[in-house]
Amino acid sequence: MTTIDPDTLDIEARRARRFTRINKADAWFRVFGLSWVTPILKAAAGDNPRAQIKEIWQLLGVPLLAIAAFLLAWGTLAPQVQTSLGAVPGPAQVWAQVGNLHADAEREKEKEIAFYQRQEARNAALIAEGNSDRVRDRIYTGKPTYYDQIWTSIKTVFFGFLIASVVAIPLGIAAGLSVTANAALNPLIQIFKPVSPLAWLPIVTMIVSAVYTTNDGMFSKSFLISAITVTLCSLWPTLINTALGVSSIDKDLVSVSRVLKMNTYTKITKLVLPSALPLIFTGLRLSLGVGWMVLIAAEMLAQNPGLGKFVWDEFQNGSSQSLARIMVAVFTIGIIGFLLDRVMYALQSMFTFSANR
Repeated sequence: MTTIDPDTLDIEARRARRFTRINKADAWFRVFGLSWVTPILKAAAGDNPRAQIKEIWQLLGVPLLAIAAFLLAWGTLAPQVQTSLGAVPGPAQVWAQVGNLHADAEREKEKEIAFYQRQEARNAALIAEGNSDRVRDRIYTGKPTYYDQIWTSIKTVFFGFLIASVVAIPLGIAAGLSVTANAALNPLIQIFKPVSPLAWLPIVTMIVSAVYTTNDGMFSKSFLISAITVTLCSLWPTLINTALGVSSIDKDLVSVSRVLKMNTYTKITKLVLPSALPLIFTGLRLSLGVGWMVLIAAEMLAQNPGLGKFVWDEFQNGSSQSLARIMVAVFTIGIIGFLLDRVMYALQSMFTFSANR
């Protein structure tokens, strides 16, 4: 009879627990676009290194090779294309502008700190002289930094996206539950879904200018115009996917709700939403992506001080650095769009765990 060494059993048990943890972590690595981490961890844990190396090559090596090829082609071909602003900048020139934009932001921050220090010293001197009635607290009005413009764009898109979600989800539930509501909403969806943000923008601008007449309100007009344009263009994916998710609920569950005589609120919260949540989140992810694309064009024309205005101002500026700065903005827009999608996917994975595992 063969005797198994207890130490060997203990080692195998620890190894099994390690792989279990790695497999659980893999679900979240995939959510955040880091699926290549899993084979690295498995290879380090001794799980068939040759197979894991092949997986690492597919998940990490090939994408890095493609990026390197893209950068090489860009750096080779860009100097050969001449524009009114000079040659198209290559990767080195664009990266240099990243540093310049960061340096500009640092200088602007120093100016802001110095402004408030001077104001504080001035107010303290006035109080010491007994002239407290002349004390004034003013807001620094220097130009927004590149980081400020990024933050403005993110705030604007989320404001418009939240309004779109508040409108689209209830309408989608109604359309999914009621044939009459679906028949009423479907023509409007088909008509307005393809409309470009450039068509909505003049209408939104005139309406906001007519209704929002105050100059010291919580929001600026350019912010509201951009956010409402985002709303009008981004609500359709959520509305359509919500209606599809609700209408696709298992008929047996609907029959059970009738047998149990559930009221409408209980039926929606306990049956409809949990069943339709995966498709609702799919719609929300699509809506946020559409909203982010729409936002840049809206900010250009509405002059909301975000990334869209940054691109427009650099285009109008026409300096030798403008084209490289515009390309920095293009990469920034793309990276933020990817991160927004990952955030929504993470939320989807949290709230619809079983559907994504």
